[in-house]
Amino acid sequence: MQERVIYFDHAATTYVKPEVLEAMIPYFTQNFGNASSIYSIGRQNRNAIEDARSTVAKSIGAQNPSEIYFTGSGTEADNWAIKGTALYHQKKGKHIITSTIEHPAVLATCEFLQKQGFVITYIPVDNEGLVNPDDVDKAIRPDTILVTIMMANNEIGTIQPIKEIAQVCKKHGVLFHTDAVQAAGNIPINVQDLGVDMLSVSGHKFYGPKGTGMLYIRKGVRIENLIHGGHQERNRRAGTENVPGIVGFAKALELATLNLDAHYQKLYSLRERALKGIFERIPHVRLNGHREKRLPGNLNVSFEFVEGESILLMLDMKGIKASSGSACTSGSLDPSHVLLAIGLPHEIAHGSLRLSFGEQNTEEEVDYLVDSLVEIIDKLRRMSPLYEDYVKGV
Repeated sequence: MQERVIYFDHAATTYVKPEVLEAMIPYFTQNFGNASSIYSIGRQNRNAIEDARSTVAKSIGAQNPSEIYFTGSGTEADNWAIKGTALYHQKKGKHIITSTIEHPAVLATCEFLQKQGFVITYIPVDNEGLVNPDDVDKAIRPDTILVTIMMANNEIGTIQPIKEIAQVCKKHGVLFHTDAVQAAGNIPINVQDLGVDMLSVSGHKFYGPKGTGMLYIRKGVRIENLIHGGHQERNRRAGTENVPGIVGFAKALELATLNLDAHYQKLYSLRERALKGIFERIPHVRLNGHREKRLPGNLNVSFEFVEGESILLMLDMKGIKASSGSACTSGSLDPSHVLLAIGLPHEIAHGSLRLSFGEQNTEEEVDYLVDSLVEIIDKLRRMSPLYEDYVKGV
């Protein structure tokens, strides 16, 4: 008998939509030419890339398609934005500002630069995961060359005041980059309205192919190249273009933008149904992240007196795929840096669960999830010495 699979981990990755795969297939088979070649199937692929660039520019409100650069991932785009700015502007200064809840693609890059002599300021967040633009304003110094703050957090879903932070940076003449990997396809993005200088996106978060990404670089912004070699991407990003991936990325982003309202409403409805069921039926639960300013499909909760890894394993036995708010599943005994940054004590952070809903999820699946969690949390707490002490009032 085939295992029932219910996928609630869309923040980690998504499937590729049939329309996206259909758009990609010809570029694996008939239209396989190198886009740098001058013969017809090369030129056809060059045209396909430029069409994709125009589609992506339109989807994010970019002024010109030339501001779009295709990468191999959101991680690469983050690295390029941060390292590229650091290398190009290091004579002006070596101070970079970021937040304590960034994705490892940003934090690890900043740590690398710190070892190269750059100074990194980590802006704290409040207990709902929000960065205060005033804190950014106060942290900027004469030698500050970059501020990089994510648009929406991958763990707790909190959406940052990006437009306000961009205004602070513009006032000081400092470049501003935002990691929009979780935001793209879930909330509206218009780079002109936001006022950002650089923005990173990853295709596999909105039903596009893995191994695809994009960095928006506003016209006039100067940064150093990250990957050197050939003349691809207008001499900015060397390497033979991933034509099927680029075409699929653009198609997925186009579909996500066209269907954004319906997508948002469906995910929001599923999240609220799950939230209501969990909080009505399970005691000693905490919502992590901002109640309103959060991604529509993100639900991050902490269950006191239990371990997140145990919840995940028991959910998996019921066919439910989710993610833990604790890093213990990756071999670390420390809980998530994001949960610690919003002030959760270790013992509560360890009992966290991240659920991220997608377009194919149903209300019936959400109800099954809630029923399963009621059973699992009760079972785990009955085995927990901490819960036993709590009941006894010790």
